[in-house]
Amino acid sequence: MRETLDGKINNSPPGGGQPIVPPPRGPLRLTLVASAARDGKSSRLQFGTMGDGASLLSLLGRHSCAALLALFVATVSGGLALAAEIVSCAQFTHEAPPQPIAREDQRGLERLEGINQAVKNTPYSVLFLGDSLTEGWDPASWERSLAPRGVLNAGIAGDFTDHILWRLEHGNLTGPPPKAVILLIGTNDLAAHRSPELTADGIRANLVLLREHRPEARILLLGLLPREQFPDAPLRRAVAQVNSLIRACADGEHIVYAEIGDLLLDSDGRLSVAISPDWLHFSERGYALLASSLEPVLDRLVAGAPSCCQPR
Repeated sequence: MRETLDGKINNSPPGGGQPIVPPPRGPLRLTLVASAARDGKSSRLQFGTMGDGASLLSLLGRHSCAALLALFVATVSGGLALAAEIVSCAQFTHEAPPQPIAREDQRGLERLEGINQAVKNTPYSVLFLGDSLTEGWDPASWERSLAPRGVLNAGIAGDFTDHILWRLEHGNLTGPPPKAVILLIGTNDLAAHRSPELTADGIRANLVLLREHRPEARILLLGLLPREQFPDAPLRRAVAQVNSLIRACADGEHIVYAEIGDLLLDSDGRLSVAISPDWLHFSERGYALLASSLEPVLDRLVAGAPSCCQPR
């Protein structure tokens, strides 16, 4: 897939959908789960195993069913409230929360395995999650700027927000906890016709998962970088809309927000081919500008400076 809305996706996304899960056989397990992290802890409420649905209803009786339903609603509501407290922004749409999706292409799977090995075997202090804009960071700029700061490149070309969710649950966080995590994701979601709101929900879901699994790490949420040549181009406007939403997820302490792409634009807001040859990915000069903007924000973040990066 190379073009949508006059833009490009960062490499090809995987095809196919979620596998169909067959109905469970054997005993019926009724499990109510309120899963949320607060101070690094999670809560879980679980009931036991019943022989089948009929015996469960027979045992409970009509009044007990009503009580169980009330308990279920209270438990789920409480869990949602706890999850909402992990980040300072509410969900941006009324659609179902984004679900993790695995990459199915060989190249994506190989890159994933490489990252999973690196987080376990390579000393690092900052995990940089992203798509091709991260994976394809200019090597000279990376070695000069980010490598000395202990940043591990965890970008996979073609990733959507759904793929990052899957990665976080399948190996990207198996190593020693980093001091900080940088998250730059979402431009592929927009190119695939996802709305800015749904794209922002995907970013939010990643923030929630990171806070649940790595509550001790500070998260640097980067605004989506400018794409397309002119400021009024469709995907450029969509990028601005996403950024206006996700900045509300930052609290200046656990999650901090920064837009580092302004230096890429000229005085008229245009993105030149010298900075971005395809108006999506960046040249050596473009990455040098990004690094100069990222370095001071990252240094203050890792140093633990209070309110180092207030939302813009």
